[in-house]
Amino acid sequence: MIRTLFILAFILLNILLHAQNRDLNYYIEQAKKNSPLLNKTQNDQQIIDLDLKQVNSILSKPEINLAANVLFSPIINHDKNTFDLVSQGAAQYTGYDLGITNGGQYQALIAMNQPLFNKSKFAAYSKQSEALKQKNENSIKLTIHEIEQLVSYQYVLCLKSKLQADNVQIIKKQMDEQVKLMEMLVSHAIYKQTDLYLLQIEQQNFELSYHENVTEYKNNLYDLNLLCGISDTATYNLLPVDFKMKNDSVMNSPFLASYSLDSLNLVLEQSIFELKYKPQLNWFFDAGQNAVYLPSINRFGFSTGLSFTMNIFDGKQRQIQQEKTKINLQSLDFEKNNFVKQRQIQRNKIQQQIQSIDEKEKILNRQLNQYETIVKAYQNEMAQGLVSIMELKNLVKDYAAKKQELLQVNIEKQWLINMYNYWNY
Repeated sequence: MIRTLFILAFILLNILLHAQNRDLNYYIEQAKKNSPLLNKTQNDQQIIDLDLKQVNSILSKPEINLAANVLFSPIINHDKNTFDLVSQGAAQYTGYDLGITNGGQYQALIAMNQPLFNKSKFAAYSKQSEALKQKNENSIKLTIHEIEQLVSYQYVLCLKSKLQADNVQIIKKQMDEQVKLMEMLVSHAIYKQTDLYLLQIEQQNFELSYHENVTEYKNNLYDLNLLCGISDTATYNLLPVDFKMKNDSVMNSPFLASYSLDSLNLVLEQSIFELKYKPQLNWFFDAGQNAVYLPSINRFGFSTGLSFTMNIFDGKQRQIQQEKTKINLQSLDFEKNNFVKQRQIQRNKIQQQIQSIDEKEKILNRQLNQYETIVKAYQNEMAQGLVSIMELKNLVKDYAAKKQELLQVNIEKQWLINMYNYWNY
């Protein structure tokens, strides 16, 4: 029984410890889940399908309406000196011409209008709908890619402040050991009390620096949560990242696909515009009451027929629209070529920066190894009272600054790789 409880406690402890850690993928998934822009773009896919259904209904389904109309045209009959709501004949009167009104109008009709021969029109709308869906899907890819880039940048910013705090804490522990050693050496009159005070002040400086970096880490973590739509206020340990430069994907780039899809949609919009120049044939039918003379209001019947429309002239709007589409296509082509150039420039620039950082990283690692050797030598000489406290204090500060500089270089490299992968998408 005790063994079982011990195993359960061990499993629970592992779960709790694991729950304190979060990685980059967690934040990216939360950002995608909580992104209003991504949610709207995904919903737009459904709207595109509904729009096509609506167009199909307009082009192929009959439209049935119920219409009712009552019109009275009263007159002042001078023959009889009366006010007639419905005239039954008058020679001298004030009011509308009886030949126009016929006493009024009384309608109660059900009317139907059925478009005919619209398959070609629906085919044009179907092509446009498919192109819009492709454009929307590409927008979803680009939105996700943008989210990944932004979240990764903020995540690395959090790691920077966290690792800076860790670095300062390590050096602070070394300084704590130096202070303890100095206290012992002061008690044996090897060093002066003022030397101890100098080390204690430096010890407090590292303590202050540690708290500043922890505060910065928490603030950056709040910003990361804000970016990802996370309301949790707890502080978690972020797992490290190691970005790798992705291979070129020029041919299948969603960036370039967006220009192609925009061009395709312009062409399809032009084809939709030109549908108005196709002839339109409709079949209409109505039935019900339709009377114009009150004593004979019971006029029930029906009518049916065909209506035909075709544009003959509209002030050359067709040619104007074609010219506008041509200019817009030229603009898109220019933007695409400019983007390709800018993209290559950005990648070349980042590659050069990464190469420079790699060289700087090698130098910093060599310097840190030398600093560590000197620090150990100073620690041995300090026990013998052979080291100036000011020299030791400055050495520790330089060593700490060099470690932070190496950390900054490593973080900057992660940022650059993340940006390179963004442009290389």
